[in-house]
Amino acid sequence: MSNKKIILKITIVAVVILVLAETFELGFRTGQKTPAPSELTDPSTSSTINLNTFWQTWDTINKKYLRAGEINNQKKVYGAIGGLVHSLGDPYSEFFEPTDSQKFEEDIQGNFGGIGAEIGIKNDQIIIVSPLEGTPASRAGLKPQDAILKINSTSTLGLTVEEAVKFIRGKTGTKVFLTILRSDWDKPQDIPLIRETITVPTLDYKMKDDDIAYISLHSFNANAVNLFYEAMVKALSHGSQGMILDLRNNPGGYLQVSIDLAGWFLNRGDLVVSEASRNNKSKEFYARGNSALKDFPVVILTNNGSASASEILAGTLRDNRNIKIVGEKTFGKGTVQELETMEDGSSLKLTVAHWILPKGETIDGKGLLPDFEVKLTDEDTKNKKDPQLDKAIEVLKKEIQKNQFTLFKLE
Repeated sequence: MSNKKIILKITIVAVVILVLAETFELGFRTGQKTPAPSELTDPSTSSTINLNTFWQTWDTINKKYLRAGEINNQKKVYGAIGGLVHSLGDPYSEFFEPTDSQKFEEDIQGNFGGIGAEIGIKNDQIIIVSPLEGTPASRAGLKPQDAILKINSTSTLGLTVEEAVKFIRGKTGTKVFLTILRSDWDKPQDIPLIRETITVPTLDYKMKDDDIAYISLHSFNANAVNLFYEAMVKALSHGSQGMILDLRNNPGGYLQVSIDLAGWFLNRGDLVVSEASRNNKSKEFYARGNSALKDFPVVILTNNGSASASEILAGTLRDNRNIKIVGEKTFGKGTVQELETMEDGSSLKLTVAHWILPKGETIDGKGLLPDFEVKLTDEDTKNKKDPQLDKAIEVLKKEIQKNQFTLFKLE
């Protein structure tokens, strides 16, 4: 290659570098003249929001924070979004970063690793909502409303539900310690649990006293309707005269499942529940089932772990048919969440409405009071006694007698 060609190539490269440098310098100067926006207009209200403090905080972190170089900007943005959602003060609204969003999707499919307990927040405290039947949490004796003070050595103070779940979950076969405080304990206890692959149970069925169908519904998942149908075919073929529907420690599930199950007990067209959003827009859900059990004597069992869809089913059966509830007050989870997936794979679970029972009562934060309150103590559990079930059987037998007397009069 001739010297002239080499000189020409060097000259072109130098010009390109000079142009890039000038472009960068121009961009830098423009950036200095155009700082980050200090105000933002909220499109939903047209109000102006001052962002000065946000950007001052951002800048101070970048300049002074000891480990600023270890945290990338995207991580700080996710943290800011999480703080925005947390400011709502709603324990059921959460923001999930892309990796956490994937774990959340795995959880709602029904199979996941952990201890087998639904957890939530009440009065800013992480608590057990309900232990699932046949899981490490159930075998360890955890109960609804148990406060989780620590997970291993980590305090739960200020944790979101999702953060607490991260600490509890782990490799199958490994141990996790929960520091638990129960309302009637003098001091907290450290309870060891071995993590397992958790499969959410659905339904148990058995006959009691020869003519009473006992159905324990653990979850309102996609299998519940078919399993309920199979249980009722067996119960009626065995001459069942009434049913105890046990919703204790049932944290809920799909709304449509609760509506489908209500259709067994109600007349077609009966109002099951209403969904009311922020603009007083109401959506009603009506019974569309076979009504096969609309005159069948039923008693419902609930406790502090009965939540969401459990409360809807128990509440609508009492409102529409005056079906009695035995046990303890329910959890009080009566809001509706939607999951919005963002462009980067993150997601937002946001409360958008709340449930209203047919007689106008809301569930959220209040729960349902039983018609017959019966406590279940640690001593009862230890001695394998169930005074709540005993009371339910007593109440149901009276309902059966009343039903038989009514049928006799009609004949």
